[in-house]
Amino acid sequence: MERDETLFAQQQVVRLQALLEASRRIHSTIALDEVIQTVLQIVVREIELTGAFFTNFAHTYGDIAPESASDVYSRFPLQDSEGVVFTELVVISPADRILTLDELDFLESLAMQASVAIANARFHERTVQWQRIQSDLDSARLVQKSLQPQVMPNIPGYRLSTRSVACYAVGGDYLDIVEMPSGETIIVVADVAGKGLASALVGTSFRSAFRAMANSGIPLVEIATRMNLLHFNEGAESRRRYVTAMFVQLDPGTDTMQVVNAGHNPPFLISGNGSEDDPARIQRIRASGTPVGMLPFSTYQLEKYSLPPGARLLLYTDGLTEVFRGEEEFGEERLLKAFQHCEAITPEDVLDTVWNTLKEFSDEPEQSDDMTAVVLLREG
Repeated sequence: MERDETLFAQQQVVRLQALLEASRRIHSTIALDEVIQTVLQIVVREIELTGAFFTNFAHTYGDIAPESASDVYSRFPLQDSEGVVFTELVVISPADRILTLDELDFLESLAMQASVAIANARFHERTVQWQRIQSDLDSARLVQKSLQPQVMPNIPGYRLSTRSVACYAVGGDYLDIVEMPSGETIIVVADVAGKGLASALVGTSFRSAFRAMANSGIPLVEIATRMNLLHFNEGAESRRRYVTAMFVQLDPGTDTMQVVNAGHNPPFLISGNGSEDDPARIQRIRASGTPVGMLPFSTYQLEKYSLPPGARLLLYTDGLTEVFRGEEEFGEERLLKAFQHCEAITPEDVLDTVWNTLKEFSDEPEQSDDMTAVVLLREG
């Protein structure tokens, strides 16, 4: 009796050692393919089976012939952390080879270890993929920032400042400044529908087309019209990513500016004449046509404004007005008030004031939309 108990205990120790060694080998790698192949190899070699494979995976080990009466197929389910079966370990043995209780117990224990190892390997793969995506997004963010104006142009009698903050790694707001040989300066603030990488790609395409046209000396209305048709003809996906845009062409020689508003938020122009609260000195430049790319044959109108000494212009995207405190939106009126009553004397200070006002108003934990603004001041 004692010898039987001793023999049984020794067998149990041997089985436990075999399972521990198998577990060590399975968990020694984090590569999914290696984990699966190691499990199959252990199964076939340790129990001396014909072959083995996993359902839902392409890996096999041993002799995997079409199922026939001469073979016995035994299945051991693998479950995830929530108890859902995601694959089965299938072992093949000859018809005259009956798996013992110890072997069945070994295979069931091995299937449990394989479930954990495969889950860890899949998590590692997802982590590596995410890190790769994050690296690509970081690079895209740097590229997008490099395409924004790096140095403000020196415009006689004027001061200019810009700010653009994406809510994700890259954004759909577009900001550009182009100095013309004539001494005029074209400023563009645009907003691609949506956010994130897709909108950023559309914004880059928009930039290429705009710069090509601006540098060729095409009038502002013609630029907006051609870009609208070009964008529309790029297909259904581009139409869903239509662009609201504000084009401004500043002529410091005559202290005037020409503007085309393609479905964009109305910029604020405050003249330097009259009292601070005089409504006549505040102008909102409304849209004269649809957003770029929304309709194939949109027409746009050119408007011209004088810029007397002390005039101030604010161009912005809807990320500045669509800031919330609970259900209450910051809105256009609050933005105008912050801009109108700002006592700052530099455009950088004006932008600081606007951003601080938005921060004080909002109770949102994170920025929910891309935010871009341009402030132009005429000295005097």
